[in-house]
Amino acid sequence: MGPPRRVDHVAGGRGHVAGAAYSHRVSNLEQRPQEMSCGGVAVAVRDLSPELLEPREVPLGGPRAMLVRRTLPHRDRRMVGAWCFVDHYGPDDVADGPGMQVPPHPHLGLQTVSWLVEGDVLHRDSIGTTQLVRPGELNLMTAGRAISHSEESPARRSPRLHGVQLWVALPDRDRHVEPDFAHHADLPVVSVDGAMVTIVMGEFGGALSPARTYTPLLGADVVLAAGARSQLPLDGGFEHAVLALSDGLVVDDVPVSRGAMLVLPAGRRDVELISDGPGRVLLLGGEPFEEELLMWWNFVGRDHEEMIEARADWEAGRRFGTVRGYDGAPLAAPPLPTTRLHPRPRLRPRPTD
Repeated sequence: MGPPRRVDHVAGGRGHVAGAAYSHRVSNLEQRPQEMSCGGVAVAVRDLSPELLEPREVPLGGPRAMLVRRTLPHRDRRMVGAWCFVDHYGPDDVADGPGMQVPPHPHLGLQTVSWLVEGDVLHRDSIGTTQLVRPGELNLMTAGRAISHSEESPARRSPRLHGVQLWVALPDRDRHVEPDFAHHADLPVVSVDGAMVTIVMGEFGGALSPARTYTPLLGADVVLAAGARSQLPLDGGFEHAVLALSDGLVVDDVPVSRGAMLVLPAGRRDVELISDGPGRVLLLGGEPFEEELLMWWNFVGRDHEEMIEARADWEAGRRFGTVRGYDGAPLAAPPLPTTRLHPRPRLRPRPTD
């Protein structure tokens, strides 16, 4: 297989948090978000070497912000299948602080996937949903043509918070569907070579998640016993990524630190996971996404004009609805760049290309 290509994030967005009282925010709340053009199968299948993606730390929420470890979108790779945004946060002590406080903010053209390892989060959205999510349960919001939502730690909550926030890009044929929300508290769990695998989205090990997907997709939570060595089967038509949720993990002979991600190209039929102590990973996969996307702030669209219109609608109180019950003002949209948002390829060309 050869050594993986190690790719570090662009410098910037790093910071330090002191103390245990954090304001947790999961979504893209950066006030200077960069546009990302993603997708394109011709580029996606060109490079067959594995990639070790080191996350960048993004402080979210002000001076007491938590540091989110973000692996997608990455400077060099922006998608794995239709997965286009991956934040890993915690584990953190939220007993004495505000916990997660994400004000109402908009989305379009995507699905948000909220998955917890520890803790609990309360979701509210503009189609009238109020739903608490706990470990082992899935909150799946389909933004479609437009939705807004908030997420926060409930007043009575677990003292620790650890989880991931992910986005799935919707294909062009489905990106204007009506907004929707689904909560799945009873997901299938299978045992594969000593690993306990919860199928969050898609199909794995003969078990199918009830979550609705719009492209061939996999999301699975994998729990490993201390000293485990497990060989997991993969769909050869998918590209995959293994996101480390704990320390002491080795993926196909490559050490992967907590918050980092090893991306495996399409064509792979299995992956080996080794854990020194009790371990946990998130296995993501999907068919290489054939469409080019433009990502800016919390929007997944196709061109510059769409971003202008979406931002204007949010600021004017149009299209995205109103989140009721959250104690606070909606999040203001950041200013658009002064230059036009231009498409860029799904993968950054390597120096030898």
